[in-house]
Amino acid sequence: MSPAVARKDLVIVGGGMVGASLALAAANQDYAVTLLEAHPPGEPGQPSYDDRSTALSYGSRRLLERLGLWEALAPHVEPILHIHVSQRGYLGAARLNHQEEQVPALGYVIANRDLGGVLAAALTASSVDVRTPATLEDYTDRGDHLALRIRKGKRLSSLETRLLIAADGTHSAVREMAGIEVDTLDFGQTAVIANVTPGKKHEGWAYERFTDEGPVALLPLTAGPDGQQRCSLVWVRSDEQAQATLALDDAEFLAALQQRFGYRLGRFLQVGSRAAYPLKRVRAQRDTDARLIIVGNAAHTLHPVAGQGFNLALRDVAALSEALATARRQGEDPGSEMVLQSYREARETDLRWTTGVTDALAQYFALDWSPLAHARGLGLMVVDRCRWLRQQLARRGMGVA
Repeated sequence: MSPAVARKDLVIVGGGMVGASLALAAANQDYAVTLLEAHPPGEPGQPSYDDRSTALSYGSRRLLERLGLWEALAPHVEPILHIHVSQRGYLGAARLNHQEEQVPALGYVIANRDLGGVLAAALTASSVDVRTPATLEDYTDRGDHLALRIRKGKRLSSLETRLLIAADGTHSAVREMAGIEVDTLDFGQTAVIANVTPGKKHEGWAYERFTDEGPVALLPLTAGPDGQQRCSLVWVRSDEQAQATLALDDAEFLAALQQRFGYRLGRFLQVGSRAAYPLKRVRAQRDTDARLIIVGNAAHTLHPVAGQGFNLALRDVAALSEALATARRQGEDPGSEMVLQSYREARETDLRWTTGVTDALAQYFALDWSPLAHARGLGLMVVDRCRWLRQQLARRGMGVA
């Protein structure tokens, strides 16, 4: 007689920042959760432990507080107190500040390595069954559950779950297994990522400067080990220019960045290691299937122009957590159509609006036509002078609209 196969309430595939946050949220509601991650913490392939930084909105802070994570994260975050939006070569700028919104900060910046470390420690202390390195080989719908085959090295094992969550990134294997197609928009751009040391103190300012190639964003970071000020750089260039930029030596790189960004932060003094990420918008044609929900980059990968990627994903986590809480109160199966429908309805407007606005910004500000550029500058000046517009922009950016 074959041994009984364990059954979980939720199995989450993908243990990055989104999958780990969701696992903790579900475990806090006493769901039995298994988390599968292909790369153990600290390995090069683990995206939560790379050299990139993440901008957390004020709304994301509130969610992380509810998960009991903010106290551990606080020493690693740098607050965004002000935001400055401008375009290179034209008049007009918009400025936002935390005091006008009556919040401690408009957002926060944290190194992925630090955020991933806090999440990993929280998982270790939780009831979540973490299996790594492990991947989902395939699954079968059995009606009241899904039967999973899980690979860990050369060994295959079986597991049953009432709800499967795909949090395995842009190139989601689970989404492909479910036969869910994606709509893709190639921006023809690449994001060059690095940390830079400015000549002036950043004083909590985040800058988004639009150029004819794409935006240049500089976000305040905590001081480096040597005590020097740092900013997280996201420099969007055409695919061809990005490769040439990566080939520059440090002095050439800083001179090119200075020419594109200007001197609001003084003269750039130093640059750290660089990486490049091709930019595409990927949107799943649907976010649910039988006993399956797709979240985070597996469902929607955005252009970084508005810094909404991870914040949008955390709102996925919040919506699904709420749907699961309702199911728990009502004694409902967490993989039921009621839960799937509740999640779809909760996310529909936010996903459509955020994806649309991000796409529009990425393409609209890249059009190099002088009359349009002057119109954009006028629009920025109007926002800068109209408190209601500033507040609407700030509230959207903070994730509290």
